[in-house]
Amino acid sequence: MTSVSEQPSPTAGATRTTVAIRRRSRAREIVWALVPPVVFFAAFVGFLYLVSYVILSPGRRFLLPPPHTIVENGLLDGRNLRDQLDALWDTTQVSMAGLGIAFVIGTLLAIMMSQAKWIERSLYPYAVIVQVTPIIAIVPLIAIWFGYDFQARVVVCVLISIFPIITNTLWGLLTVESNLHDLFTLHGTGRLKRLLKLQLPHAVPSIFVGLRISAGLSVIGAIVAEFFFRQGTPGLGRLLDLYRARLQTDLLMSTLLVACGLGIAVFVVVGFIGNRLTKSWFEASNR
Repeated sequence: MTSVSEQPSPTAGATRTTVAIRRRSRAREIVWALVPPVVFFAAFVGFLYLVSYVILSPGRRFLLPPPHTIVENGLLDGRNLRDQLDALWDTTQVSMAGLGIAFVIGTLLAIMMSQAKWIERSLYPYAVIVQVTPIIAIVPLIAIWFGYDFQARVVVCVLISIFPIITNTLWGLLTVESNLHDLFTLHGTGRLKRLLKLQLPHAVPSIFVGLRISAGLSVIGAIVAEFFFRQGTPGLGRLLDLYRARLQTDLLMSTLLVACGLGIAVFVVVGFIGNRLTKSWFEASNR
């Protein structure tokens, strides 16, 4: 006969059931999150095959090679893959250098503008001008001032990626609740301590929103710069231009896939770091 102490606890059974239900629910969420992009990808690949083999004649098939040709010639061929990986490394260096500089300068400018309205009115219009000016219009000046190699590419990358950092950081610094400012004022808190203890912690989520946007733009900026500044080691932009000139569409598209992979990787890494820090920020603010 089973003793009372050996009988299974109803609470333990209910807990196991709840955990199992949550796991099944989580699995369904993952499946439904993956199904739409997988279906779209399959449809897109099928469309490429349709255009390549049905719409285009064999003599014009080089305009849009079938996907397996792109993978075989661009990603499975050792020599071509090595060229793309070397170019990927160069573009990554330019992108990360530009993103880092844009983050430092953009954050400092946003902090300055948040401390005085006259500073914001003085600097913000020029940030907008940098954002809306076509980069090709100032390429000659960049070439004269910085040359045609790594430094010039980084400058282009900074100019393209800095604006989201400025705007999002400034928004986060300026949208602190007024009652919190009043509380700091009652305690006689100085401007520097108010910035470090109130405004910057409040702006952390906004800072990473801007940084995530700029992460993708930094890759675009690096590739765009490589179209114009050809000295030094070739990056993905120069490789894309080379394959375009040679009408090597299969290698052009495989290099484009590598560039997309770099942009996605940078976006995901910055987003992951931002989510972790933002989560810590919310947990600390709720204590």
